[in-house]
Amino acid sequence: MASSAPQASFPAARLSPARRRALSRQVRDAFPPMGVYAVRHRATGAVLLVAASRNVPGTLNRIRFELQRQGCRQPLLQQAWDREGPQALAFEPLEFVRQRLDPGFDHDAELRTLLQLWTEELRPTLGTGAPR
Repeated sequence: MASSAPQASFPAARLSPARRRALSRQVRDAFPPMGVYAVRHRATGAVLLVAASRNVPGTLNRIRFELQRQGCRQPLLQQAWDREGPQALAFEPLEFVRQRLDPGFDHDAELRTLLQLWTEELRPTLGTGAPR
């Protein structure tokens, strides 16, 4: 027996093919959210990890996923998560690399510099993570 519930109407279904292509191109060509982030223990305020990534939101999402699945690469983070739950850790983007118009600009070098500056300022317990 077929369901009589109305089907959901998604905005993407109403886009013209040209508009859809333009939006896809815009997403594809967008400057990646590269930068430096920290993982902080909420109860103590201690900075456990400072690291750099070429995709900060994606990396923070991956770390949360690994913690939920008991597969985090950093045992200290996993221990805090297991002992105190998800609320024990704060995931904080610290600074993003700004897009430069100069095609010869070395964004990776900028990322390494930002990582070094934030590491010196915050002195993380676990150390740092190289840009990925």
